[in-house]
Amino acid sequence: MKIAVIGGTGRIGSRIVEALTTAGHDATPHARSTGVDLLTGEGLAPALAGADAVVDATQSPTDDDASADFFRTATGNLLTAAEHAGVRHAVLLSIVGVDRVPGLGYYRAKVVQEKLFATGPVPYSIVRATQFFEYTEDIMSWTTEGDTVRLPTTLLQPVAAADVAQAVAGIATGTPLHGIREVAGPDVLPLDELGRITLAATRDNSRTVLTDNTAGPFALASGDALTATQGAHVALTDYRSWLAG
Repeated sequence: MKIAVIGGTGRIGSRIVEALTTAGHDATPHARSTGVDLLTGEGLAPALAGADAVVDATQSPTDDDASADFFRTATGNLLTAAEHAGVRHAVLLSIVGVDRVPGLGYYRAKVVQEKLFATGPVPYSIVRATQFFEYTEDIMSWTTEGDTVRLPTTLLQPVAAADVAQAVAGIATGTPLHGIREVAGPDVLPLDELGRITLAATRDNSRTVLTDNTAGPFALASGDALTATQGAHVALTDYRSWLAG
């Protein structure tokens, strides 16, 4: 199959391209750096020409309420171009819990994007992934002050980006779901514990995790809002094994 991966040069998009290519498909990464601009529509027509499927792995340049406007324009342009090109399957990479944490502006924006896919002109699949292992250090940096990392006890079910890429590749080459598939890692961990595991595994003795249920954006999530629901695809790679290399 010929598959266009929008956002295909990024951290997860590049892995999706790799997974598809390894499986024998013709996968091409597209991004602003390759001449495709979702906001203007520039480059979309040639990028989607002859494609059987398109995967949208893009991220908004901001994480506030302005991201909703980005997704409205970008997704509208993408789906219109995909329809004109005769693309038979549009796949969106989204986030587990986007509809359960209304206090996060970026999550509200992703809900807007999901609705555009669900009501759009191209048969679709939405893949919601939990937080990536690879983003743990980024999450910790948001609330690091000096030698202290303040983290809430919010439950996460982190997953390896490579496992998500494999799941997305499998769905992109299959029949459109006309719905949502969740992908998560095998372990549910409080975020503060995840931080402590990370510091210990990386032998980072310069910082200490302090439990603070008001710290960072994930403090707005309660209960199991950011963990997978029943029927999710649970990947095999666990966080400690991944850290060990």
